[in-house]
Amino acid sequence: MTDGITRYGVEGGSGTGGQHLPFARAVAADGWLYVSGQVAMVNGEVIDGGIVAQSHQAIRNVLAILEEAGYGPEHVVRCGVWLDDARDFQSFNRVFKEYFGAHPPARACVVSPMVVDCKVEVDCVAWKKP
Repeated sequence: MTDGITRYGVEGGSGTGGQHLPFARAVAADGWLYVSGQVAMVNGEVIDGGIVAQSHQAIRNVLAILEEAGYGPEHVVRCGVWLDDARDFQSFNRVFKEYFGAHPPARACVVSPMVVDCKVEVDCVAWKKP
């Protein structure tokens, strides 16, 4: 912790091919938690499967980081979503609603080529009273 800032996963973890990831999984400051973008990665490799399987895993990765930091989906105020293919929008929405339907956050969703070979990336900002 530095001046009220707590960094989770500062070792960076590893991405595809064992590449070191030079950023924190999340950073907390004054009740706010900023979770880095998560893809459908397990043990440094993107899982097989279509948009539904990858959406579930990307969101589970976000939720695991929230839990590690003492937050839950009810604390999420905003999500950012990147889809590789606009045709996946409705399928992603169905999965998203399973996790955030009771506490829907604000959200932006864009179509963008991905840096790794995946179909979706999700980040979020959460808040709870310090």
